Amino acid sequence: MAGLGKIARRGFLVGAATVAGGFAIGIYSLRQPYVSPLADDLPPGMAALTPHVLIDRGGITLITPRADMGQGATSIQAALIAEELDVALDAVRTDPGPPAPAYYNARIVAEGLPFAATDEGWMAEAAREAGGWASKLMALQITGGSSTVPDAYDRLRHAGAAARAILVTAAARRLGVAEDTLTTGDGAVIAPDGTRLSYVELAPAAGRLLEPREVRLKDPAEWRLLGRPMRRIDIVAKSTGLQRYGIDQALPGMLFAAVRTNPRRGGGVVAMDASAAEAMKGVVRVVPLPGGAGVLADSTWRAFEAVRAIRFDWGPAPYPATTGALFESIAAALDEDARDSRLKDEGDIEAALADGADVEADYRVPFLAHAPLEPMTALAWFRNGQLEVRAGTQIPGFAAKTARRLSGLSRDGVLLRALPMGGSFGRRLEDDFIDQAVRLAWAAEGRPVKLTWSREEDMTHDFPRPAAIARGRGRVAEGRVAALDLSIAAPSVSESQMGRLGFNALGADTAIVAGAWDQPFAIPAYRVTGYRAAETVPVSSWRSVGASANGFFHESLLDELIHEAGADPLAERLRLCSHAPSARVLEAVGEMSGWGGALGPGRGRGLAFTLSFGVPCAEVVEVTATDRGIRIDRVFVAAEVGRVLDPVNFENQVQGGVVWGLSHAIWSELTYADGRPEQENFDTYPAMRLPACPEIVVRGLETTDTIRGIGEPPVPPAAPALANAIFAATGQRVRELPLAKSVRFA
Repeated sequence: MAGLGKIARRGFLVGAATVAGGFAIGIYSLRQPYVSPLADDLPPGMAALTPHVLIDRGGITLITPRADMGQGATSIQAALIAEELDVALDAVRTDPGPPAPAYYNARIVAEGLPFAATDEGWMAEAAREAGGWASKLMALQITGGSSTVPDAYDRLRHAGAAARAILVTAAARRLGVAEDTLTTGDGAVIAPDGTRLSYVELAPAAGRLLEPREVRLKDPAEWRLLGRPMRRIDIVAKSTGLQRYGIDQALPGMLFAAVRTNPRRGGGVVAMDASAAEAMKGVVRVVPLPGGAGVLADSTWRAFEAVRAIRFDWGPAPYPATTGALFESIAAALDEDARDSRLKDEGDIEAALADGADVEADYRVPFLAHAPLEPMTALAWFRNGQLEVRAGTQIPGFAAKTARRLSGLSRDGVLLRALPMGGSFGRRLEDDFIDQAVRLAWAAEGRPVKLTWSREEDMTHDFPRPAAIARGRGRVAEGRVAALDLSIAAPSVSESQMGRLGFNALGADTAIVAGAWDQPFAIPAYRVTGYRAAETVPVSSWRSVGASANGFFHESLLDELIHEAGADPLAERLRLCSHAPSARVLEAVGEMSGWGGALGPGRGRGLAFTLSFGVPCAEVVEVTATDRGIRIDRVFVAAEVGRVLDPVNFENQVQGGVVWGLSHAIWSELTYADGRPEQENFDTYPAMRLPACPEIVVRGLETTDTIRGIGEPPVPPAAPALANAIFAATGQRVRELPLAKSVRFA
């Protein structure tokens, strides 16, 4: 059997090196594809062309490199390939593949460019193309930014079509017939006389053929899978408890690890006394780590108990120590010296507001934790001069690089296996927990080590969504919105997060103003300015990133101005809307919700719209003011994604985004005292439960040619739609999240 390093370079399937009679194939839309990570040192009988389809004696495996965090990424990637390959989803295996430059994400850079998604000018298009090349150059194998489907839509369909074409060529040569007389279906090539040659039996011959230069993709009218309700390939395992996540990994002789590090991130350790922990039953070793220590033990529980017994003298926080001081630091950035961007500056805002503003308001949102149900966990095993790492990660290439840096091993010496995740919401775009697992495995050479963070460690050592403050003002005239000026201050996610990955964040951070500057409204005087606050708590991407805050800021201010003008919230947004797909989304949500119809006393509707990640998304929230507090009755959502590839998963993703957005809007915040988060578990960081969850009605529009993702866009409009509904029902404007600080909920 080939060595671990060779497997890491060419493959990833358990036992793949012993399988004969197979081939691997895929295709890229860019001109010079990377060499397939499956191409080198293959065993006899296995040939690799490019990376997305593997056929061997055991059947068909589809390579789905974008991480699955519960959003259905594996299923949709598999369906894109399987549609063109003419195989059923229940007839294939899937594998995420190894970390490899070939699996770079060509769309991940586009979201950070200073061009609105509605900008189709030559400069914007050239910048997006350059962003794709930059992603390729840097080999950015990243899952995030709702980019999985946009990136995979053409690439993976081409992979399936190319594989099918090669199999047809192999069958035609075997049968001595013309290729155009053959058809495919259910994993076989079919001759005019009914002869069926399975892909498996054709694989050895097909593996010797060259990839075709051009392939025909199916017309959507021919689709068997895409565009129809599909059963996700992981749904049975998840419904029966058989799905294995990172936290479920187990190997013979495995040690269990827990860590405890300074809850004031970056504060370091002044002194440590581990004597009590070292004497506890089941403890194998205490290992010093940057900022704290880890315990190796014979069970996770004993590791948890022992690490709590270590006495630490923690260093102070290198940032303001309290919530109040942190917000003061952010507010101080609302000054011209800290100006980071002014990407929206239309009309003459100073002239429009020269006689004062009709509406002036400050808004603020808190730090927020990712808090996935599965805490951070990773397994690492160092033996015989080689290192294997198993973890759920959105950045497998960076994680493997971290493992190589810490171990000093070459690319051949490190194998990283990406695993399914029990949630992430952006948290697994970091590799700090993988760093710790590798260090612990190095201290336990020869034995696998599984690190599991406690919930308290997970909550207090998050890289949260940054807090932000906005200052808004505007004018109305003749029953219309005439001017809107919005200033937003926040720490830079790009500077903080990309710095940890080893990149310098150049230029303005568009995340500070995303979801505000790029909205498709033709307001006569319209300005959005971003201010970069000094780094406070180290921050990171959180589901919908900057738009998660800015949707609340922008849509709250716009709604206040519309009310001041005496206009209808839907009609005025439609009047201002300068983007036809966005207008259709607004019209759709109005129709769905029966906008304008009477609701009765104590009830209200709130509307909000945010264009984020290229997706126009509008939401209407209906509430009732009861004796017990505000009750959310129904939510209506319309979004334009170009094409809905799986209606069931689309609906689930939208509903999940709405619940996520509402839950955090109502209850969630991270507050700080003495430099550390005060929320350590779900009892102090509550989430929406089933009794509070409203009915959520979803409609996906398919009126454009641009394919978009839906994982994040439903989040930003949820909070402002709810806040606007509360105003409609009660007359109370709430300008700070979480809403439960100002409003009682039933």
